[in-house]
Amino acid sequence: MIEDTHKILDGETPTENSGPKWGRLLIWGGLLILMGILAVGLKRTQEGPVQPGQAAPEFVLTSFDGEIFNSANYAGKVIVLNFWASWCKPCEQEAADLELAWLEYKDRGDVIFLGVDYVDTEPEALGYLTKFNISYPNGPDLGTRISQAFRIRGVPETYIIDQEGILSHVQIGPFTSLAQIKSVIDPLLQP
Repeated sequence: MIEDTHKILDGETPTENSGPKWGRLLIWGGLLILMGILAVGLKRTQEGPVQPGQAAPEFVLTSFDGEIFNSANYAGKVIVLNFWASWCKPCEQEAADLELAWLEYKDRGDVIFLGVDYVDTEPEALGYLTKFNISYPNGPDLGTRISQAFRIRGVPETYIIDQEGILSHVQIGPFTSLAQIKSVIDPLLQP
């Protein structure tokens, strides 16, 4: 008691031994959890894009027309998943070839092309689709969920998924020709 009086006179506040400081423990616990979440996210971004031979992440794309494309519904089909943006100049280099490839495969029924518009505005994206006469389904990557699942690093990037849902080919940057696109898809269609 006398020590507490001396502390008060010296400008110090007396301390009570009230056990653990729950507020501090909660704050430290919250910080540790947050650091753990950040560490997992950082590790995932450093892994780079999903690699061929791995199971492709499942995704749902809602097209600009409102149609819903769930990758789980396309078992037994080859999926060509192209990430693009209207502001992306290299995307323009491959747009015509992707459309030509789609026109060659669409009547077969065993290949689907899906375009994922990345970090864009809808009017600009629709303008891009019109400019290049793109007829295969395209939709915005709402909340960047699909691009995060595939861990893309930029656009254009194209992921070819085989009939069993395994990533067969990753094209970082634009395809350079229709022949290049077909050289990746055709071997998957062999019996």
